[in-house]
Amino acid sequence: MNVPFLDLKAASAEVADEVADVWQTIVEDSNFILGHQVEMFEKEFAAYCDCRHAIGVASGLDALKLILRAMDIGAGDEVVTVANSFIATALAVSSVGAQPVLVDMDDTDFLIDVQLLEAAITPRTKAIIPVHLYGQSAAMDPIMAVARQHGLKVIEDAAQAHGALYNGRKCGSLGDAAAFSFYPGKNLGAFGDGGAVTTNDDALAEKLLSLRNYGSPRRYHHELLGENSRLDTVQAAVLSAKLKHLDRWNAGRRRVVEQYAAGLSGVGDLRLPRSDDPAGHVHHLYVIRSARRDGLKAHLESQGIGCIIHYPIPIHLQEAYAFMDWKEGDFPAAEQAAKEILSLPIFPTMTEEQVGGVVDAVRAFFD
Repeated sequence: MNVPFLDLKAASAEVADEVADVWQTIVEDSNFILGHQVEMFEKEFAAYCDCRHAIGVASGLDALKLILRAMDIGAGDEVVTVANSFIATALAVSSVGAQPVLVDMDDTDFLIDVQLLEAAITPRTKAIIPVHLYGQSAAMDPIMAVARQHGLKVIEDAAQAHGALYNGRKCGSLGDAAAFSFYPGKNLGAFGDGGAVTTNDDALAEKLLSLRNYGSPRRYHHELLGENSRLDTVQAAVLSAKLKHLDRWNAGRRRVVEQYAAGLSGVGDLRLPRSDDPAGHVHHLYVIRSARRDGLKAHLESQGIGCIIHYPIPIHLQEAYAFMDWKEGDFPAAEQAAKEILSLPIFPTMTEEQVGGVVDAVRAFFD
């Protein structure tokens, strides 16, 4: 049985008619930049995240970068984040001239190890960026407690956490601001690149609206050194259409996870994903661990089953950060995980037969 890693066609088909209708309206209005569909989606997404504001931007990386700029974080400052994220988390910090300070992950759930936060904070630290990795919220209450004790900002990297909950509260509403990505493969994905910032800080939101649009609060009046980072009108329309389905799609992912857990429990040396809040986890990815990862990956691919390693090289060992004083052994939990992790196929419309096919193929490898 051939099982793709991800099936974008099914989700796109569900909204195709609505998007086509809106596209016709956009063409007729010819308001392709910051059209009213952008403002409409911003209001809808803010409400969905239980926030006062959502500001649409060009990408998840830009969302992080613009938050840092709006918080006046830059050269000479430090920002603490986790070693096993996608590199965009650290790139955003570097792009504003600040220095990323990495903390190892908790070996049980891939999230930032809160016990290591205090040791990473210095007089130069200005913010913490916890990453809600794979669709599971970081431990925000203790993170916020540490941040408040030291007078630090907290920026949620929610690029993989659309609809995720922490103690019943929506990711994106837990820190001072949050960055979302709408890359097509996300739980809420556009038909191209896109991102958003959510926040309950009125002044920060106002500054972000200006920064994303050349630093201009009104046309041809440029009060800040801004950028061109605006969510396209077309992508906003797509996201509005998809947002209506997000909770159902996330429930579909949980159904897949339950079938995986039942079929793969106790198989070989597999370590299955762990969550203290299964109802709050939206499972952007389903990541297993095995010392025999490379052999398992080759076996699954030979059976026509898509699988990916997210992420094979931790941030501190990436060539782009060779100039930093990081070396192998600095973050052992992240390094060990990078050698063992494998993401299995997961998407909302995945059938029981497809999940069963993956389970059978994994079991056959270990048998």
